[in-house]
Amino acid sequence: MAYINYNGKIVDECQPILAANTRGLRYGDGLFETIKFKHQQIILLDEHLSRLWNGMKWLQFDIPKLFTPDLLEKHIYALLQKNKLNAARIRLTIFRGMGGIYDPINLQPQYIIETYPIAIENKQLNTNGLHCCLYKDALKSIDAFANLKHNNYLPYLMGALYAKKEKCNDAILFNQQHFICDSTIANIFLIKDNIISTPALSEGCVAGVMRNFVISNLKSLGFNIEEKKITESELLDADEVFLTNSIYNIQWVATINNKNYRCQTIQQIDQLLSQTNPLVFC
Repeated sequence: MAYINYNGKIVDECQPILAANTRGLRYGDGLFETIKFKHQQIILLDEHLSRLWNGMKWLQFDIPKLFTPDLLEKHIYALLQKNKLNAARIRLTIFRGMGGIYDPINLQPQYIIETYPIAIENKQLNTNGLHCCLYKDALKSIDAFANLKHNNYLPYLMGALYAKKEKCNDAILFNQQHFICDSTIANIFLIKDNIISTPALSEGCVAGVMRNFVISNLKSLGFNIEEKKITESELLDADEVFLTNSIYNIQWVATINNKNYRCQTIQQIDQLLSQTNPLVFC
């Protein structure tokens, strides 16, 4: 039996908890974080919770004084202990409760914490590169909410279904101006002539915690990093491509459609980050 935390109470994961008129269910009114726990540490927790609080402000949640990052951290550790996990993927979902679009009963956050076991061995760069495809049926909007990790996930969901249909590991999404945005579960980086490029936040990609970590650390290590608009042709002309997220750190992309990519600089990056940040790149 596994357990979840619902608004501070640990309950059986199979127990019904949501009313039919919950705004999070009706409208996707909320946010989420996916966080890694290994070696008795919640990885980059402060960065995840900072992004979460920023998102709640943008979505105009009424945040009670007693609802704090320290409270959520306490509940996360308690749930990990209850589920007897040594390594886990944590999903923290924030949503509003009952009400319609114009008449919510309250604007305060409700929350669900879930934990799922993951392998405990040290994380290594994938030797079998990912096979990705390009998904263009749903274009990511560029607006004030584009960088948030919110529950309005339709473009990413449909991209993931497309990738599954095409027998790909992941799909690359475009923004409404037809520039590269991100993948269904990760931020994307490309390498060309020793320059590392990634879509700027102004291009509508999610403001990934691992994205920010990789950019700041690679700059400190002397790599040339650009955040900019990236066209489809630039992506397909790249020498190397990799994805980043908080669970897998860095993943090498071997192919996009029929284009093959090398893994030389990516291996160097992964080794350097593993040496300088062993806890994060575990």
